[in-house]
Amino acid sequence: MKKDLDNGMGSGKALFRLIRLLFHYYPVYFPIVIVGIIISSLAGLGASVFLESLIDDYIVPGLTEGLNAVYGGILKTIGIMIVIYVFGIVATLVYSILNAVITQGILKHLRVDMFDKMESLPIKFFDTHSHGDIMSCYTNDTDAIRQLISQSIPQFCVSLVTVVSLFVFMLYYSVWLSLIVVVFSLAMAIVSKTVGGRSSFYFRKQQDSIGNNEGFVEEMVKGEKVVKVFSHETQAETDYGKYNDNLFHVARKAELFASLLMPIMANLGNIMYVAVAFIGGALAVNNVTNFSLIGIRFLELGVIVVFLTMARQFSVSINQIASQTNSIVMGISGAKRIFGLVDQESEVDNGYVTLAQIKKDDKGNITKTNERTGMWAWKHPHKADGSITYTELKGDIRMFDVDFGYVSGQTILHHVSLYAKPGQKIAFVGATGAGKTTITNLLNRFYDIADGKIRFDGININKIKKADLRRSIGIVLQDTNLFTGTIKDNIRYGRLDATDEEIKEAAKIANADRFINNLPQGYDTMLNEAGTDLSQGERQLLSIARAAVEDPPVLILDEATSSIDSLTEALVQKGMDGLMEGRTTFAIAHRLSTVRNSNAIIVLDHGTIMERGTHEQLLAKKGIYYQLYTGSLELE
Repeated sequence: MKKDLDNGMGSGKALFRLIRLLFHYYPVYFPIVIVGIIISSLAGLGASVFLESLIDDYIVPGLTEGLNAVYGGILKTIGIMIVIYVFGIVATLVYSILNAVITQGILKHLRVDMFDKMESLPIKFFDTHSHGDIMSCYTNDTDAIRQLISQSIPQFCVSLVTVVSLFVFMLYYSVWLSLIVVVFSLAMAIVSKTVGGRSSFYFRKQQDSIGNNEGFVEEMVKGEKVVKVFSHETQAETDYGKYNDNLFHVARKAELFASLLMPIMANLGNIMYVAVAFIGGALAVNNVTNFSLIGIRFLELGVIVVFLTMARQFSVSINQIASQTNSIVMGISGAKRIFGLVDQESEVDNGYVTLAQIKKDDKGNITKTNERTGMWAWKHPHKADGSITYTELKGDIRMFDVDFGYVSGQTILHHVSLYAKPGQKIAFVGATGAGKTTITNLLNRFYDIADGKIRFDGININKIKKADLRRSIGIVLQDTNLFTGTIKDNIRYGRLDATDEEIKEAAKIANADRFINNLPQGYDTMLNEAGTDLSQGERQLLSIARAAVEDPPVLILDEATSSIDSLTEALVQKGMDGLMEGRTTFAIAHRLSTVRNSNAIIVLDHGTIMERGTHEQLLAKKGIYYQLYTGSLELE
């Protein structure tokens, strides 16, 4: 069952965490941005304050006394207003530039954090989460955060500072008119909570639905060939229609409520403006006592004009706050999903036994060396006495009474015990779901066993560091995974310090050298889109060459030749025989012809070992393997 990335973190906690990250990565820039926002907001208000003085102290007296008497005062007031506006412009310019740097910088850090965390997660995470949903974190969710930091938060802060400052100034001029603004502000708040709350709810749903939608599309793109082979187009369209319909419905409702919010808020602002003008004019005409923060005074023309200007700014700022709500909700929802990924529990590794390069003297004594000798040993620190011992890496693997289940309460493997001596080839045979691949997953510690023990050269694998354990085991999967880069780079993926000569030698072992040399640029041929320009067999040969260059003591071949035609398989099998020589090999195969030369064939059924023996021994036993080999029983 696929899980959502949203880990249930509260919106307030997610926003606080994001802001904390901004302070962490930009301890100087971010405070400057905040100060710049405050200065820019106050500058817009300061000019409005001087407008009252310009009207009541100079323009109105100038109508009776003549403009020459107030000319100097008018120029002085206008000059102050210009200076204030210039300060506001400079502050806006500074915080806009710095905020652009912060926005892109924090997105960079978040992407790095996500990718670093992703690389530390266990295989189980990728088995239980949609790949498209994970990709949505890097695209839609980071874009939502970009919108949040670059536009929504600055605009919200500017509007909030403006609203608070305006209300203080309005109280300074008139308590009565301010009460009108309070009444309409309460009405706006109720509308914003009711309509905006529904919009925010559906925008959060939309963000999750986008992740699910992209997850399905990603699966269909990867499996389009299968879709066409089985004529599954109609069903795929139907299934996608369900995801798309869900996205359509939640997005429609989100946009519907968002579209309703702004016209309602704007009209309430217009009504408030008319009410302030009408009541303010009535109070002035009737000489009604006007209460303000500076005492009792009569309303003058300048006060009414300034108050109307402030009322208009107030309603506009309230509308801007409401308009940013949805972007803020989407940004916080994106942050919650990203933090949900970053907060995933990393793969636990309590191992302390590591691999070390060694050399032997004439007496067989092992010593550690920094030279590349091709010989390895397990470096085993003993906590009891502080001593260190070295156990030569040979590839002796044993499982003792192992139980395992991917889901708690659902056991897949039942009391599995087996052994593989150094250099032996062990083949697993059984129907799909019998537990063949599960055993190899446990050897790599992609999953940890529920009960029992697995020993590698006599050492419990729980004591071995996972990176060192996996370095000692090469694996060739049924599904090839190539990466954008040259053929040389893809083979070198098995061992990054491999020389060009070692890469070519590995390709020869896998019988890939011939087709590589026939390519236009040979080993320097660039592969795009996971090597789709190569045949399936050629891609598998490169995977085998990748395992060969790693030169591990243990090999896991999970249906390694299943995608190769019979002619190519004969060539590969010869190379595989050379590759397996002297190495412990676990081979999973449906073609019984490929396991005949195995030292032991293990027949599995529903997680239980039913038979073990050589090809001849199992045929003589005339059990399950005999029935499979003779065709009287088929693998499902």
